Amino acid sequence: MSFSIDNQTLDELNLLGKFRAGSVYSLFNQVKTRGGEQLLDGMFRTPLTDAEAINERSGIFQLFQKSRAAFPFEVQEISLMREYLDTGAGKNMAMSLASTLVKKMLSDLTRDERYKKMIQGLQATILTLKKCDDFVKEMVGGIPPGSPYFERLRKVKSLLADKRLEKLRAIDIYTALPLRVLAFYDHQLKNGLYEQMESILSFAYELDVNIAVSDVARARGFAYAKACAPEANLLSASGLYHPGLKRAVGNSINLDGARNVLFLTGANMAGKSTWMKSVGIGIYLAHMGFPVAAARMEFSVREGLYSSINVADNIGLGYSHFYAEVVRVRQAAEATASGKRLLLMFDELFKGTNVKDAYDGTLAVTEAFAEYRNCLFIVSTHIIEVGEALKVHDNIRPVYMPTIMDGPHPRYTYQLQEGITEDRQGMMIIRNEGILELIG
Repeated sequence: MSFSIDNQTLDELNLLGKFRAGSVYSLFNQVKTRGGEQLLDGMFRTPLTDAEAINERSGIFQLFQKSRAAFPFEVQEISLMREYLDTGAGKNMAMSLASTLVKKMLSDLTRDERYKKMIQGLQATILTLKKCDDFVKEMVGGIPPGSPYFERLRKVKSLLADKRLEKLRAIDIYTALPLRVLAFYDHQLKNGLYEQMESILSFAYELDVNIAVSDVARARGFAYAKACAPEANLLSASGLYHPGLKRAVGNSINLDGARNVLFLTGANMAGKSTWMKSVGIGIYLAHMGFPVAAARMEFSVREGLYSSINVADNIGLGYSHFYAEVVRVRQAAEATASGKRLLLMFDELFKGTNVKDAYDGTLAVTEAFAEYRNCLFIVSTHIIEVGEALKVHDNIRPVYMPTIMDGPHPRYTYQLQEGITEDRQGMMIIRNEGILELIG
């Protein structure tokens, strides 16, 4: 089962994108190797949907965070090893020896670089194997059997115990080795030992990601979420905030099967959209097993995440803003009716139409979605009258972002409170900006 999320939700939460300003991916992209970056990218694109797998991965990150392990390899050596293995070699020893002789002869007679690159690649491989062996022995000694990642380390240690690799690690490549010895190891590494070499590189890339992610968690004070079975229908967190904001305000959220809808009210600029994005980012990272920007978080595994926060009109399809909103709600309804356990978030439903239609639409849609108790919902609006009408539903929990007036100027606490807001500062803000005087 794969985690369901569409491009609009990915864009609204700014989850992906190496070069996209402020993306969640760029926050964690502190890896050193190209292979590590590819592995990180794969993790971001395929969140996990099994509670045991999620908790196992987060346990590995916590292990590395506690150990404060440093990346044991030289990035240039990893790159040289990768390039060296990709060049290939003869399928038998005779062909490898002939190829090595030709490269050496051309190196002596011309400026051909292939022999030099062969030596550099072989040396980089030897050094990488040595550092890997030292790292694994040290780390295995500090981890009790049964701990996260112990079995992975044991397998790598067993792989490195191969007699051929033990002999190779003892070689000084820059001594006057006979060409047949160089050709022998060149042949072995690219044929008989090729799968082992791929395993070593994969292990190096894993270390790169594990160390980078755990370092980010330590530096930023992130926590690790606990995943529960989907049937629990739970989302509980305290101190949850947006990881991309400085001095962000943390809030708590508690949803379950009995109260599966959070109805959020508040004035414009009070922080509703940012809070919803914080929840969405948190639940996505939690499904990856990654650290989250929270003091504590526990959640039941979802089958997908769906948001409607920054819906725009679509000129190409001839959609007005309102019709684009309707289409988005219809897509969400189809996803909900499919029976999947989802988290769905709607910010300011039907803001592209008149107040009466927005009221009726928000009320009807919220009541309809609330019937799907296996899903969790967050719905926000500044039409506070809807909240009053929804009080008859015991599974809808009203909360709001308050606005405090300092004289004629609004101040926002960004701190959730129970209930429905009574703030109505729209006209006051319009007057404060002097708009009426400008056009009067």
